[in-house]
Amino acid sequence: MTSASRQTRPAGPGRVRRPFRAACVLFALLFLPAAQAQIPPLSDLGEYPEPEDPGRLHFYLVTVDVGNRLWDNFGHTALRMHDEVSGADLLFNWGVFDAGGGMLRFGFRFFLGEMNYRLFTVPTEQAYALYREEERSVWEDRINLNNAEKARLYRRLMWNLEPENLVYEYDYFDDNCTTRLRDYLDEALDGRLSGQYSGVTGTTYRQVIQAHYESIAVVAMLLDLAMNSNIDRAMSEWESMFLPLNLRRRLLLMDSDVALEGEQLPLLAESRLVEEFPPPSRQWNAYIVFVVILASLALWLLSTTIRPRYSRFMDSSQGHRRRLSPAGYRVLGAATLIGSIFSGLLGCLMLGSWFWSGHEDLHHNLNLLLFWPTDLLGIAVSLRWMFLKSPWPLNQYSAPYTNYYILAHMVGIGVYAGIHFGGLAEQDLSNVTTWLLAPMAVIILLIWQRGYRRVENTIEL
Repeated sequence: MTSASRQTRPAGPGRVRRPFRAACVLFALLFLPAAQAQIPPLSDLGEYPEPEDPGRLHFYLVTVDVGNRLWDNFGHTALRMHDEVSGADLLFNWGVFDAGGGMLRFGFRFFLGEMNYRLFTVPTEQAYALYREEERSVWEDRINLNNAEKARLYRRLMWNLEPENLVYEYDYFDDNCTTRLRDYLDEALDGRLSGQYSGVTGTTYRQVIQAHYESIAVVAMLLDLAMNSNIDRAMSEWESMFLPLNLRRRLLLMDSDVALEGEQLPLLAESRLVEEFPPPSRQWNAYIVFVVILASLALWLLSTTIRPRYSRFMDSSQGHRRRLSPAGYRVLGAATLIGSIFSGLLGCLMLGSWFWSGHEDLHHNLNLLLFWPTDLLGIAVSLRWMFLKSPWPLNQYSAPYTNYYILAHMVGIGVYAGIHFGGLAEQDLSNVTTWLLAPMAVIILLIWQRGYRRVENTIEL
């Protein structure tokens, strides 16, 4: 998952104070290998240029609303710098990433936790034109800083423009385009921002993720399943400002150190709505849709059950197992194929991320009790049901393994429910327990009762 990120094509670094600095920035973006910028204290930066006339240097907070793509559903934050002396009017954007290798390569690198984002500067009007093309609302607020605060922020920006400082290791919660600007503003304000917002909110990261992906319901459900208890703790006020709109709301409540005619000014002023578009529309709840599909499938399968006729006097066996109609087996096979792929791949993702991914929010996930990598083996069984339209035959050797596997799945469902209702987990299991546990158990029992038959004198499941 990316948060507060934007995918843009570098269109030139814009006009900075010195042409040589602009050339260095462009060279670094195009030719230098990615380096990861660490943020040293301002006192350790060394000699960097000061603004020629701080009174004619202006900074603006630029907040971009959420978009309808996977990587911009958290919105975006940038900083506008307008220098009346040089005429430079630039937007500092910390949300640029390289997708040159295609989305598959990008997704794999994101899974591993190897995400390098970079600072890029573009002329302000050019950036606004891009947001207008994407139909995303944009707010601009002037940041009231005194001359000393402007000088500190300006020095930090000049440090960040050095080729070796352009690239940083992205983290969707702790180090993104919004937190970079939050930290720089806090530094310029001499810690007043972090000092004022040191409390704890009543909102968890999971709640934020679910709310911001309401426009992509399937992604919201997959993230809810794939992420562990790390995202179920309440955010601090400081941490909550990883969201662009949260940062803007909190800055709007702060006073500045600037006074006009004896009256203290707010930190953000001269707010204007640059562009306005409706936000992405909310989609259906994917969990509800999933349950409706499973319930419909279960009822349809039960309605197509055939009980073979037999004579009680001529047959002394324990009874004939109910079977599905040929169409029923085809539907059962198609449903099992989809379920096996979904459960198996999700299990592979959760188990594989535990060992190889740098995203600790994907490790030690209790949903592994329900979704197993070995469920991919169900693909072979489902294909037989689809094409031969008959139950899977089990002999005395395969029957016990099938029995134990299905029983283990049912035990996993029971243990999961016990953990949830017993309050034994820090991970929020409420959505899965509410929507998925009962339908999963019913479908597994249907597969067990209708999907297999005995052969020869072996034990029938």
